[in-house]
Parts: sequence; C-alpha cells; structure tokens
Amino acid sequence: MSYLQPPRLAVKVVNPLAMRIGGRKVVTLVVAGRRSGVLHRVPLVALDYEGAKYLVSARGEAEWVKNLRRAGRADLVEGRRSRTFFASEVPTERRPPIIAAYRAKAGLSVAALFEKLPDHEDHPVFELC
Repeated sequence: MSYLQPPRLAVKVVNPLAMRIGGRKVVTLVVAGRRSGVLHRVPLVALDYEGAKYLVSARGEAEWVKNLRRAGRADLVEGRRSRTFFASEVPTERRPPIIAAYRAKAGLSVAALFEKLPDHEDHPVFELC
C-alpha cells in the first residue's frame, strides 16, 4: 500500500495549529502507538455519512492507520468533547462512495493527494462506532 509523506512544515507547524484551532472540519484522533503504547495525536477530517462516522486516510498507509488497526479503538476530540470509538476498517469494495463524500467535504486540502494516489484501495477507511 502507498503512502505520501507529509512535508516537515505540516508535521511541525500546521498539524499542531489545526489541532489547537480546530474548526468545523478538523477533529483530533488520539490513538495508542502499536509498539510503544504512547498516545499519538493527529488532526483529521471526520466524515458523517449515511448515519455513521468515518475516518479516511488521504495520505494512504499512514502511521495513525497502522496504530488504529492494532488498537481497534481511539478517542476523537471535537472541540472540548472527547469520545472513545471502536474502529473497523471498511472493505475496499465499500470505499468509493465514502471517499467521494470525504473528498467533497475536505475539498482542496486533499485534492492533490487523491490525484497522486487515485486508487481507492490506497486510502484506508475506518468506520467508528
């Protein structure tokens, strides 16, 4: 599976700002590291689609994806609220409509990533419950 490494500026500056400022689209995923158990925080765009909540990895096989697969659960921080969710990976054949809805919500912030990785199989999707 493919992965698009984020620029250093995004990791060191943009991501911490996004988690602090938040906004309508951005949530913070808090998931335990698969080796260390240390909690990692990642800003993501969560998607509410057809009555369920989803996380889509626009960059492909990211570290948070591997950690969430192993942990099976994580906290999602939205504003001042935090909730624990169990995560199950969506099979590749069910991903296209979810990814299309995600792209519509996230907009230009992810457009270039999907141009570089156009195959829906390269974008892990998790349903949260």
